[in-house]
Amino acid sequence: MDTSGTYHVPVLLRQSVEGLVVDPDGVYVDATFGGGGHSREIVSRLSNKGHLYGFDQDADTMNNIIKDNRFTFVYSNFRYMPNFMRWYGHEKVTGILADLGVSWHHFDDSTRGFSFRFEGPIDMRMNQKEGMKASDVLNEYPEEKLAQLFWLYGELQNGRQVAAAIGRARKNSRLETVTQLLDAVRPVIGREREKKDTAKLFQALRMEVNHEVDALREMLTGAVGLLDKGGRLVVITYHSIEDRMVKNLMKSGNIEGEIKTDFYGNREVPFKAIGKPVIPDAAEQAANPRSRSAKLRIAEKI
Repeated sequence: MDTSGTYHVPVLLRQSVEGLVVDPDGVYVDATFGGGGHSREIVSRLSNKGHLYGFDQDADTMNNIIKDNRFTFVYSNFRYMPNFMRWYGHEKVTGILADLGVSWHHFDDSTRGFSFRFEGPIDMRMNQKEGMKASDVLNEYPEEKLAQLFWLYGELQNGRQVAAAIGRARKNSRLETVTQLLDAVRPVIGREREKKDTAKLFQALRMEVNHEVDALREMLTGAVGLLDKGGRLVVITYHSIEDRMVKNLMKSGNIEGEIKTDFYGNREVPFKAIGKPVIPDAAEQAANPRSRSAKLRIAEKI
């Protein structure tokens, strides 16, 4: 699939939006606006009374803002979603959608450092105005901490060896570019798994730099109180950590998956699952390789 010039190809577009829009007059949130693919489809299903708020912390996404009175762009991390929705006058919303995948745009922009395919600075920040760069993580984290995040976020079985290789390389000079990082880890990454393990390494760094797990935890927790009765939470995940958090929340109302009961022993759960998890069919996976690890979960507020 040729993605040149494409900001992002929306994953599971029809299934996610059909599961989200239960009331065309409702108030909705696209927590991960990106290229605006999901948002445009949502807006197309709204009446003149309906409204969609699209959240994104990447300034580049402002180029994709939808010019429609039924749409409002919010330049913010989705972890602050409840606060912004109250600021806009909404204590409750009808539905929330989050596509947790990274846009093609980020992988294709060599200045951002998200991909090992291009030479450039190792930045990886979604919000380029604040926070540590991936190069800061590589040069300043102790080797033990690097090994932990490579295992936790990348599931790199040789994470300790990769961290040690980075430690040796940075003694000579700071690792600032993609090429410097690849040269540092190549001796400990086998050729037969080079692409897969390098992708896992870059994924782990991106998740750490952008505090993705903490932000997702806050967004999901906030969604419980923000959704109105009968409202839908629709989430597309790509990583086992993300999916476990979403699954637990939809099952129990909390990230830990702990089922609470009332005085009489009745289960207190705020959601009911809508259907089984959905994965892209063979045609979508062939057309959009990045959809291959995607999983869609939908729940309704009780």
